[in-house]
Amino acid sequence: MRLALDAARAGAAAGEVPVGAVVTCGGDMIATSHNQPRGLRDPTAHAEMLTIRAAAAALGRERLDDCTLWVTLEPCAMCAGAIAHARIARLYYAASDPKGGAVEHGPRFFTQPTCHHRPEIYAGIGEGEAAALLKDFFTQRR
Repeated sequence: MRLALDAARAGAAAGEVPVGAVVTCGGDMIATSHNQPRGLRDPTAHAEMLTIRAAAAALGRERLDDCTLWVTLEPCAMCAGAIAHARIARLYYAASDPKGGAVEHGPRFFTQPTCHHRPEIYAGIGEGEAAALLKDFFTQRR
């Protein structure tokens, strides 16, 4: 989670909402990124999406069924869908997102009968630090 938090800080420094993600496999870091919708002019350029794409490219396969995704904020519905399609084995996320999250909030994507893959889910690791990054980012913009 430390690497994901570092990526989130890099995102904030670039003017992006501070969310960072890392994919690991067998204890090795495969890919990392931060939110980049503004910089890439791409509404789908969430940290999870970019990291999953980079990990799939690095490993040369579309299924990441032996990989773990670490992210600093509860994934939205789009990212939860990508996690399911990539067959990510484990999801660790730091801060909950009552407004936009889709794991423990909103649609609770992985509990739906139409969801074909459900990762192991672990929430709250690094929650305080991740929440503080987000709060500070939005406080500076108001």
